[in-house]
Amino acid sequence: MTSDNNRERDLVTRIAAGDRVAMRVFYDDYSGYLTAVCSRYVTARDEVKDVLQESFIKIFGSIGRFEYRGPGALRAWASRIVVNESLKHLRERKKLRLPMVADGWGEAREDEYPDHEAVPAAVIMEMIRALPDGYRTVFNLYIFERKSHREIASMLSIAENSSASQLHRARSLLARRIREYVSKNDRNYG
Repeated sequence: MTSDNNRERDLVTRIAAGDRVAMRVFYDDYSGYLTAVCSRYVTARDEVKDVLQESFIKIFGSIGRFEYRGPGALRAWASRIVVNESLKHLRERKKLRLPMVADGWGEAREDEYPDHEAVPAAVIMEMIRALPDGYRTVFNLYIFERKSHREIASMLSIAENSSASQLHRARSLLARRIREYVSKNDRNYG
């Protein structure tokens, strides 16, 4: 564990000093994960590449301000940059349209959701990527980034109730798609 800590710290120091080899090592180590993070928000492959390019420029340009806080800190910090760049991209492309609803959609009950254990993770991720932009964005921020509705509302300039509503609708649509997938595959194999 200590060697990983030292490796991360050394990598950050070398990148901050402009070491291109260290930048390449960082890219090789983190690009797959950061591509997956970006792909949760941005669905077009060429747009994912554009957002990642901007993200890496920002990462390398601001790495001198990164504060090491333990194992995983560099990955979390880079992920936040990618999420922010993804949201910026969606806003600029006017793909992030969230209704300013103030209705009281609350958290859905656990029993409303199907058992997703029979669905491969890759299929679920594709289902999430297929959600409408607003649903997908709120869902990802809430589920993967662990943001509260208050934080999401602030990030997206919407009401907290709108965030809760978008999450509820995303979960409902995802649950329906999971049930359809399970039903279809049960018929194919049953």
